[in-house]
Amino acid sequence: MLDRADFYDAELKRHNAHLHAAANVGIRDRVLDIGCGAGQTTREAARAAVEGDAIGVDTSAEILEVARQRSSQAELRNVAFELGDAQRHAFPAAGFDLCISRFGVMFFADPAAAFANIARSMRPGARLVWMVWQDKDRNEWSGAIQQALAPGTAGSTNALNPFSLGNPIVATELLSAAGFVSIDFIDVREPVFYGPNVDAAFNSLTELYLVKDALARTDEAHEGALQRLRDLLEAHMATDGVLFDSRAWIITAQKGQSI
Repeated sequence: MLDRADFYDAELKRHNAHLHAAANVGIRDRVLDIGCGAGQTTREAARAAVEGDAIGVDTSAEILEVARQRSSQAELRNVAFELGDAQRHAFPAAGFDLCISRFGVMFFADPAAAFANIARSMRPGARLVWMVWQDKDRNEWSGAIQQALAPGTAGSTNALNPFSLGNPIVATELLSAAGFVSIDFIDVREPVFYGPNVDAAFNSLTELYLVKDALARTDEAHEGALQRLRDLLEAHMATDGVLFDSRAWIITAQKGQSI
C-alpha cells in the first residue's frame, strides 16, 4: 500500500501534468505553492526556476517533513517549506512572481482573508495558477464512494469542502475582491487513479478521510459498506488501474497593478 503522500501524487498524476504546463515557471521566478503537501509541485517549480526559488506552505508539520526529506534527496537547494495557514501566514510583501496550488486552496474557513493575504505576497503583475475541483456533481469519485459506503445519507457536514471553488462566479468574486484581474478558467477532465488493482485501491482508500467520514455517518455494520466499496472499485477497474471520472478547473489570474 502506498503511503499517503505517494497515493496523493499517484492519484493526481494526470492532473499534475496540466497544472505543470499551465504554470510555465520561468527560470528567475520566485514561486509560492499553497497547500503543497509532500512538495511534488514545489520541487517541480524549483527545478524550473533555476535562478529563482520555490516555497511550499502547508498546515501539516508531518507532511512538510516528508517534503523536506524528498527535496534533500533530490539535492534541490532553491526550495524551502514553511508551516503555516495562508489566511494569516506572514509572507514577504510583494515577494513572489507566481503562486501555484494543486487542490490546496479550497478549504479556508475565511477564503477572502486567505486570498487577500496571498495577494499581498505577490508583486503587481504576478501570476496565479491554481487547480481546484469543479462542482461535486461533476466529480464521480466523491459521490459514488460516499453513496457506496453510506447510501441515502447527506454529504459530510464537516467544514472542509473540496468543491468550495467549483462555481466560477464564486471564485471570480473572491479573487477580484483580493485584487486579481484577468481571471480565467481552464476545464480539465482527467480520471483520478486509486491503484493498479482493486486490492491496492481498497487498502489505500480505507485509510483516507473520505472513507472514514462516510463510515462514521452510517449505522450499518461496516462489513456491508466496505463490500459495496470493493464492488464499486471492481466496476471501475480499467486496463491501467482503478479510475474514477473527475472534473477540475485551472484558475489563472494576475495580481492587479498597485494604484
